[in-house]
Amino acid sequence: MSVFAIDSDKCDSCGVCSAECPAGIILIKEPGALPYKAKGGELMCINCGHCVAVCPTGALHHERMEPEECVPISRKLLPSGAHVEHLMKSRRSIRVYKEKPVPRETLAKLIDIARYAPSGGNIQPVHWLVIEDREEIKRLGGLAVDWMRSMLQAMPGLDDQSHLGLIVSACDRGIDMIMHEAPHLIVAHAQIQFGLLQADCDIALTYLELAAYSMGLGACWNGLFYMTSNHPTVKEALQLPEGHQCFGAMLIGYPKYKYRRIPLRKEPKVVWR
Repeated sequence: MSVFAIDSDKCDSCGVCSAECPAGIILIKEPGALPYKAKGGELMCINCGHCVAVCPTGALHHERMEPEECVPISRKLLPSGAHVEHLMKSRRSIRVYKEKPVPRETLAKLIDIARYAPSGGNIQPVHWLVIEDREEIKRLGGLAVDWMRSMLQAMPGLDDQSHLGLIVSACDRGIDMIMHEAPHLIVAHAQIQFGLLQADCDIALTYLELAAYSMGLGACWNGLFYMTSNHPTVKEALQLPEGHQCFGAMLIGYPKYKYRRIPLRKEPKVVWR
């Protein structure tokens, strides 16, 4: 198959596949004609599957996916706008967790959902590191604190802007300000290459966080750990593949307490043109 093939018995020449192709490689010469591939289309196709997903008759077959392999969209399963709004507004960053671990199959389900997040050029660059060992999580948190302590010693004025001194002091008193005694840490990483890697990982982690909340879990973006993740000691401890870099980290677990109200937020600052 050359990127895609058309089942002429099923195709009604509606032109939707051509209109929706992000790369513009599906062409139609005239109304009623079958779609065909633009010259050089093999090199430009980003394998997004839009053509297969949008075809109303299932006539388009892509070399990377067949219509039968793609799960049909069920309108009955889609939440209403009000449901989505409430989900997103009521989500909280969870920093107090039950000691109960999250089953591995549940964590795997979160990552399976997050892999459907959009990425630049559909390169899908995100890799995942899931740490289930609480002692390992505690060790990584300790390395992060050590980095903060070294930064404060090297740059005495840093604490005036960052409050790292308060964080280090709290950790020294036994308060886990880095990992919050979470049972799991999920790291999003990618191979350093051309692309929007930071955005791709951020979007995937956002998918994961919202999915976690919908499944009764709590999550928290671990910015304090992330900002230390490229320090040699921390990077070595993460043992990421050669050429990879951490682009985000998230704590996961069961919330110990239940939130009952949606707190207020600042009014949006918008310029309309």
